[in-house]
Formats: sequence, structure tokens, C-alpha cells
Amino acid sequence: MKDYTLKYGKGSVTFALDEAHVTELYGTPVPKIDDIRAALYATLSSPVSHEPLESWVTPGDKVALIVSDMSRFWMRQDLVVPHIISYLTDKCGVNQNNITIIIANGTHPGGDENELRTLVTDGVYDRIRVVNHDCQAKDLVYIGTTSLGTEVRINPIAANADKVIMLGACTYHVMAGYGGGRKSILPGISGLETIRQNHLHSLDLLAPRSNPLIGNGVTDGNPLNEDMCQASAMVKNLFGINLVTNADMQLAHIISGDPMKSWQLACHRVDEIYRVPIVKKADVIITSCGGYPKDMSLYQGTKIIDNVESGLNAGGTLIVLMEAVEGGGPAQYFDWLKPLKEGRLYEELKAGFTIPGYIFFMNCEQAEKYRIMLLTTADPSSLAPMGIEAYTDMAALLAAADIADKDILLIPNGSTVVPYPKA
Repeated sequence: MKDYTLKYGKGSVTFALDEAHVTELYGTPVPKIDDIRAALYATLSSPVSHEPLESWVTPGDKVALIVSDMSRFWMRQDLVVPHIISYLTDKCGVNQNNITIIIANGTHPGGDENELRTLVTDGVYDRIRVVNHDCQAKDLVYIGTTSLGTEVRINPIAANADKVIMLGACTYHVMAGYGGGRKSILPGISGLETIRQNHLHSLDLLAPRSNPLIGNGVTDGNPLNEDMCQASAMVKNLFGINLVTNADMQLAHIISGDPMKSWQLACHRVDEIYRVPIVKKADVIITSCGGYPKDMSLYQGTKIIDNVESGLNAGGTLIVLMEAVEGGGPAQYFDWLKPLKEGRLYEELKAGFTIPGYIFFMNCEQAEKYRIMLLTTADPSSLAPMGIEAYTDMAALLAAADIADKDILLIPNGSTVVPYPKA
């Protein structure tokens, strides 16, 4: 037997397994960036398919900088934002009073002052205007309609800025294929109805299931992605800064420039790091979300199931360490228990689509394909109707799992690894 330790919330959990049956799976090793300021300045001065930022942004410009919210803090934007501000003021000559940082909350509630200070640092917060995007604000600006019929309304500060810079982290995304890039616009700073219209494409509208055209790493033909790309293209004078973390959640790449081309290059870097070949699928996968904030809630944490399930045999056992200190996350997540119990989940979600509702729906679909067991603080009585088992003690979970003599794939950070069967 060998002891293994996985992250759980802000701590960790250690447990023993028969190492003869365990294969550990990590992302491809990539060194972290030691000098973030130098790396950022280099990419801003020589961006992908775009003129240098210092010649594109002029001293008189009003600049909107879009930054992800606390649910994406694993990207550690606080290590990058101060240097972006310095570049804008020192190299581009922009007056700090003409810079506004917009927190791309999407449909999430905006954070308080302490949270905003965490996201951008005290030094930036004390001299630069920082605002929470509100998807239900009355002054959102209509900028166009996509070919899929999504009416795009965005934050007025971004709509009226002379230059818009979006800072995001690229990783796999369960619906949009990849995160980052255009997601800073939709859903990041879009209106609630715009987001709903876009995310409704997560469902197959002709059958009670998820849309087979979406999924991790899927961009071509993915209606969510194509819709998001069209929406971001409507934003005038847009520049992208893309962060890619290594498998240890350390900043490994900064790629900036043309909003689409720089993001696509970041997607390639993600594939190089996260997509890991395996000889065969396993009967059991044991994984962690990578700790807080990745496992802050079921709404956030269960997205890794889509990452790792490609390495699991049909009907296999999936064990996930996910503290979920915020429970389901948005209140609407567990609100869908009622239609689930009444057998009307798909119909009601189709009629009144919400993002938490879709994540809930997807989790129920996954529980039909695999035995899903969570080490979590979330309410077991709420998870049981979904077909998900919940435990607060790892030893008790492993005893109930009955995994002796079964092939086990151990993935310490399921948020940064996607098993890729060779055959």
C-alpha cells in the first residue's frame, strides 16, 4: 500500500491504495514563468498578428480592461494586472483616470471590496477604477445579433471605450470547448438574456440530452463557441491577453494580440500541456479538482468530470475530491431538484434555461453513465436524487467503492488533465 495526497478545499486529504493497481496521470511538465513582468511586456510589445500595444493605445484613450471574477482566481490574475496597468500608464502614456477595470462576472454576483482588492491587488484598486459587471443592469448596450440569433448586449463601459483589453485564462471548458478569450465578452460582460440565448445551445433541442456538438476541446461546429466568437468580434478595438497555467496551476504562457488568433494559439498550448495519452481506459478514476477555488462549489467543481471521463470505462467508478464549501454554488443549482424528481427536468430547462440548471442536468447525465462518488461537504440528501453518492470521510468512501484489484487512474488535478486514449 502507498499513501497518496490530493488537494481538497484549502487543505489536502491523504489515503492509501495498492500501488500495483494505480497509474498516476499528470499534465506535460512545463516550467512556470519566473519574471512575469518581463514576459508580459515582451508579448505586449510583440503580439500575435497585431501591432505593439504601446503604438496601438494612445495617451488620450479611454481603456477598459476586462478581468475574470473570483471563480477564475486560480489563474492568478493578481500577478499580471499590476504590470498591465504599469504598461498602459508608463509605456502607453494613458492617464490612470482613463482606465477602468471591469470584473467579468457573467451571471455571477459581483464581489465586495475585499474580493476586488484580491483580484487586482491593493495597489491597483487604490488608484484605478474597478467595477463589477451586472448582467441585469438597465444600461447595457446592444452591439449586434449573431447568425445564431443571439442579441448581444454588453457592459456600457466596454461598449464606449476607445480600447478594450480582455485578460483571461485558457483551459478546457465543458460547454464552450475552451475557456478564456472570447468568453471575457460572452458571457463575461454580457447581459443575462444574451448569456441565456448563447448557453441554450448546450441542450439538444430535439432530444432530452446535452448537445452532442459541444464538449471539452471542441470548437469546430460548436454553436456556443461560434456564437461567442461572433459576439466578441462585434466589440470595437479589442485586444486579447491569454494566460495558460501548467499542470501545477502556475503561470506558464502569456500570449497576447489579435483576439482570435492569440486565443487559438493559447488553446494549442493547453492541448500540449493538459491532453495526456493513456494506453487504455480504467475501471476507476480518483481525482481532485485541485483544491480551492476550483472546488468551491458543485457548480464549479463538477465541470472536471467532463475532463476526466474520457479515461473511464462505461459504468466505471469516478471518485472526486470536491469540498464544495459553497454547496451547489448558485441557489438555482439545487432548485432543479424539484423538476428532476417530477420527471420534467429537460422540459423545464429547455423552457427556462439557466447555466446552473444546465450544469445540474449534465451532472445527472454523467451519473447515469458512471458511479460517481464525492468526498464533499455538500448535502448528501440533495445529491442522492441526482444519482451521486456523497461522503465526508475518505476511508468510508473507499470502503464503499469496492475497488480492490481494479485498475485505477489517479489524477491529482482533474482540472488540468484530459486523458487521451491512444486506441
